[in-house]
Amino acid sequence: MKAYRAAILSFDPDTGAPRHESDGLLMTGPGAGGPGAPCVVLALGPFHELIHRYPGLDVESLPDHLIAPGFVDLHLHYPQLDVIGSPADGLLPWLEQHTFPQEARFADPQHAASVAEFFLDELDRHGVTTALTFCTSHPQSVDALMSAAQPRGLKLIAGKCLQDRHCPDGVRDATEQSLLDTEALIARWHGLGRLGYAITPRFAPSCSDAQLQGAGELAARHPGVWIQSHVAENLDELAWVRELYPRDRSYLEVYSRFGLLRERSVYAHCLHLDEDDRALLRERGAAAAVCPTSNFFLGSGCFDFASAWRTGFLHGLASDVGGGTSLSPFRTMLAAYEAGRAAFTGGGPAKAGVSLAPSRLWWLHTAGAARALGLEGVVGNLAPGCEADFVLLDPRATPLLARRTAQARDLEELLFALIVLGDERAVARTVRAGSLVD
Repeated sequence: MKAYRAAILSFDPDTGAPRHESDGLLMTGPGAGGPGAPCVVLALGPFHELIHRYPGLDVESLPDHLIAPGFVDLHLHYPQLDVIGSPADGLLPWLEQHTFPQEARFADPQHAASVAEFFLDELDRHGVTTALTFCTSHPQSVDALMSAAQPRGLKLIAGKCLQDRHCPDGVRDATEQSLLDTEALIARWHGLGRLGYAITPRFAPSCSDAQLQGAGELAARHPGVWIQSHVAENLDELAWVRELYPRDRSYLEVYSRFGLLRERSVYAHCLHLDEDDRALLRERGAAAAVCPTSNFFLGSGCFDFASAWRTGFLHGLASDVGGGTSLSPFRTMLAAYEAGRAAFTGGGPAKAGVSLAPSRLWWLHTAGAARALGLEGVVGNLAPGCEADFVLLDPRATPLLARRTAQARDLEELLFALIVLGDERAVARTVRAGSLVD
């Protein structure tokens, strides 16, 4: 059992409202899962109330620091670290000119293993303790990432990219073999330690009907696995989908028709949806991964937060590296704030933007993202029983950050100063399942 004294941020499990202990006590230790199970939060509350229940408890005191839930990244591409910041005219040219050539390199297991270790180191450095990520179309890319993540104790969900058409040699896979490989990878990795598998069609244009049909059949046979893909990111992409699937009402309906829209399915972007699409997401329990730095970088548009709230479908924040420009949750939260404030057109009359509260942004990258994954009460929060993933944040990590946070009048100002001025230097420590990340 370990105990920490610091300011602590958590969220009400029912409402998502922030809870702030200015002088709190966090206790972690073995849960009910038996030997080998992740450590969990045992208790959280005001220090002076809890400490009397545990006489003689050895407490690590962390003054002037903030303990917060580890960040949950709902969508990113581990093979794309080396294409961050690659210029292009838009999504489709960016894929052709930068992404596909880089992903072809993952046919080499040694290259895949090297990138996997670097990728996981970067997640640790940025305080990301749960991630849902694409691999490439090569099964060895999945094996490399899972093999590296398993001994670290990271909560990682990943999958082999499915793409059997409209992509170049080197990344295009064979339909039947791609499905056989996916099922073998599910058997090998899903549920091993803190690992999970995601069935991963890249996007509808890259998959034949036979491949999408097979993916849907796999999802039906394995209801505990996740599904991840992209939808409604870019106007050129939307036009392409309309040409390929003229009988489907919408891009999202393509996935629905093939049995790929259900709980534990996460669709990146969801920018250009109509009300029927939003209602379909809500009814099926599917989630949107909101990727603001990627959407700004590729000129794709802004997510309509107001319509998402009104409709009530699940959504959370994601870096979308390498279309996204940073693994930093602070950068992602700031971009989400800016996207929310922007006037939203969505192809119709402009609507006024919304101002996302700092604590709401933080929730969307922690407990809210965990809810979108179907992992509410497991990760993303510090309520008793949650797995003990957290970050120790230093509000004095840089001179300007220290000057601004010293003047914060309340929790919202403190969190917003961290969002606007913080980066990985503010992450003093990352703790995963109760264990300090070296």
